Amino acid sequence: MSEREFEYKQCLIIRTDVKMSQGKRCAQIAHASVSAYDNCGAILKKKWLSEGQKKVVLKANDLKTLYELKSLAEAAGISASLIQDAGLTEIPPGTITALGLGPAPCEKLDRLTGDLSLL
Repeated sequence: MSEREFEYKQCLIIRTDVKMSQGKRCAQIAHASVSAYDNCGAILKKKWLSEGQKKVVLKANDLKTLYELKSLAEAAGISASLIQDAGLTEIPPGTITALGLGPAPCEKLDRLTGDLSLL
């Protein structure tokens, strides 16, 4: 069976320098996905939804990396959303935990995130 080709995806990036449980990480990644999707244009939303909503979860070593990726994405016209935690459970209020990018064309996201490791 051949692997399905996707034209669009989301990249969801979680900080590895912030101590969080696996459940907390999953929640932060989910927030990043929904928020970046909400900030995306209607045409990209429709195309991404119609082909199966591909998502890739990646690791960033620090906050600086998230800020740099966000700036590069916005300059490239890609939806980008930083996630700031409310601090109700495990981490201090205001901690930036994750970044959601896209949906956007895979090749545009790969240019920005190709050096990051999968979670």
